[in-house]
Amino acid sequence: MRHFLKVLVILVVATVAVTGCKKKEERSPVERMPPHGMMEQKGTPIVVIPDSEKGKWKAVKIAVADKSSGKSTEYDVEIGKTFPIPNTDLVIIVENFLPDFTMDGNIRTSKSDELKNPAAQVLITEKEKEVYKNWLFGILKSPHAFQHPKYDITLVGYIPAGK
Repeated sequence: MRHFLKVLVILVVATVAVTGCKKKEERSPVERMPPHGMMEQKGTPIVVIPDSEKGKWKAVKIAVADKSSGKSTEYDVEIGKTFPIPNTDLVIIVENFLPDFTMDGNIRTSKSDELKNPAAQVLITEKEKEVYKNWLFGILKSPHAFQHPKYDITLVGYIPAGK
């Protein structure tokens, strides 16, 4: 009887170990990312705009959705300009735009000039108080998306220079 119990315990432990490993493998890359502020950074992040991208983009399209009404409005926000969002206390500044965002250590840059992972670095204030300073992504979901009790703000488009 003791031999049977030992075998049963070993089988249960092995089953739990194998099942636990499978669950870890099924997690998405976003779920494996550490919480905001927990990523190891060496120094202040630096944005490097490749020469091929300088002056190529004029503005981005930002969608502002009112969570209570469900109404969403798109705005063209010029890169480097301050834009007060109508009918809110929010002001957004698009600091940089990268069509193919990538990061390596503390460097943020673009891998190519193709819109593969478009991202806008923004500063959002409410009543002159900073409420968000990070990147909005146009295609990939960000684990650090803008969070506000009343509004959702997302990156929805890109406007080349000369248009």
